[in-house]
Amino acid sequence: MKRLLFVFVLMFAIGFIQTTQGQFFEKLKKKTEEKVKSEGEKRVNDKVDEGVEKGYDEVEKGIENAGNESGDGTEDSTSTTKKSDDKKTNKDGEITSSDSGDDVKFSSSTQYDFVPGDRVIYFDDFSQDAVGDFPALWTANAPGEINTVSIAPGNWFNLNSTDGNYFYLNDIDFPKNFIIEFDIIPKTKGGRIAAGLLLYGETKRKEMDNGTAPGNGGIMISIEKQLWNTWGYKSGENEKITGKSDVKPVIAEKVNHVIIWVQGRRVRIYQDQSKVLDMPTNLYADVKLSRMCFRLSRGASCGSYITNLRITDAAPDMRSKLITEGKLVSYGIYFDVNKDVVKSESYGTLKEISKVLTDNPDVKIKIVGHTDSDGDDKSNLDLSKRRAASVKNVLVKEFGIDASRIETDGKGESEPVAKNDSVINKALNRRVEFIKL
Repeated sequence: MKRLLFVFVLMFAIGFIQTTQGQFFEKLKKKTEEKVKSEGEKRVNDKVDEGVEKGYDEVEKGIENAGNESGDGTEDSTSTTKKSDDKKTNKDGEITSSDSGDDVKFSSSTQYDFVPGDRVIYFDDFSQDAVGDFPALWTANAPGEINTVSIAPGNWFNLNSTDGNYFYLNDIDFPKNFIIEFDIIPKTKGGRIAAGLLLYGETKRKEMDNGTAPGNGGIMISIEKQLWNTWGYKSGENEKITGKSDVKPVIAEKVNHVIIWVQGRRVRIYQDQSKVLDMPTNLYADVKLSRMCFRLSRGASCGSYITNLRITDAAPDMRSKLITEGKLVSYGIYFDVNKDVVKSESYGTLKEISKVLTDNPDVKIKIVGHTDSDGDDKSNLDLSKRRAASVKNVLVKEFGIDASRIETDGKGESEPVAKNDSVINKALNRRVEFIKL
C-alpha cells in the first residue's frame, strides 16, 4: 500500500513538473516572439523615421534652393537653368521636351574675378529668329536651325552637324580688351568636342571660310567635354601658341556658361563659376580680331546648342565712374529670366563695387534696376525694383556694406538708353545703375 502510494505521488509530481515546464516554455516562447516582434517593429519604425528625416532634409534643401519668381515681366541676357524635371531626348541625343529647373543661389569665388565692361558691343539671343529657321545674321557650310530646349528658356542655335563652320555675317570691332560670353549645351552624340570658337583677324574678308584656322591670324578655342584647348595663330609663323586645361570642362545636356576674357595677348576662360584656363600670352602681337565663328571638327564633334552671345568691352574704371562721375552703369549683374535672384557670375562686378564703397566709407549710393520693354509695364516695374533690392542684399550680406548707405529703386522699362527694336538694344536697356547720392 505504501509502495502504491509512493508510485502515485511520484507520477503526480512528474505530471506537475511536465505541466509546469510546458507552461514555462510556452510563456518563454510567447515572450520571445513578442520581443522579436517588438524589435522588428522598432527596426521598421526606425527605418521609417530615417526615411521621413531624409525626406524633410530634401524638402528643406529644395526650399533653400528655390528662388523668387515673377509673373509676366521680362528677360535677361543670361538665362541658365540647372536641372530638368522631365528630360527627353531623341535618337540624336537632342533635347526635345520641356520642364524648367531650379534657381542658382548667389555664391562667391575668389577665382571668378571677371568684370564685363559698360559698353555692349554685340548681343544675340536669337529671339528675333523663328524656331525651325536658320538664324538670319549667320551663315554656315553645315546644317543648323533655331530650337527650343527643355532645360532652359529662350531660343537656341542648334549647331546640327559634326563638321562645319558657323559664321556671324557682320564684322565686329573687337577692342584689345574684351569679354565674350555665351551659354552652350553640348549634345551627347559624337566625340569629345562640343564646339570650337574661332576669332578671326583678317585683311581680306570672306563671307564663308571653310578652313580650320582663323584666317590670317587669330585664336581657336576648343570647348570640349574632357578639356579646354587654345591655339594662337598667325599666318607665316611656324608654331601655334597653345594652352590646355582639364579643369571643369563643359557637361553634355547641361547649360554651361562660358566666359572668355581677352586682354591684349592674355586669354582667360571661366566656366561653372571657376577660372579654368589663364594664358598670359596666347595671341600673337598685332593681330586685330574682327570676326567670330563656331567650328565643329570633322569626326570628333558632338554638336551643341548656343544662345545668349554677348561681347562687352574691358572692365570699366568703377572707382572713377562712381566717385568722380557719380554714376556707374553695369551689365555685369546677372539674373535668370523674370527672376530677381543674383547669379554667381555677378561676383566679380559686385566685388569691385564693394571695394569702392569700402575705400570710400562716406559715400552713399542708390541702386536702380532697368528692364527692356518685353512684358507689361507693371510687371517690369516690380521686377526692376526687386532686382535692385536683391543687389543691395548681396552687397550687405556677402560683402559687409552698411545697409544704411544703400537705397534702391526700379524704373522698369520707362528709361531706355536705346530703342527696344532689336536684341542688342534690348540688351542695352537691361542694366543696373549705381548712382552716387
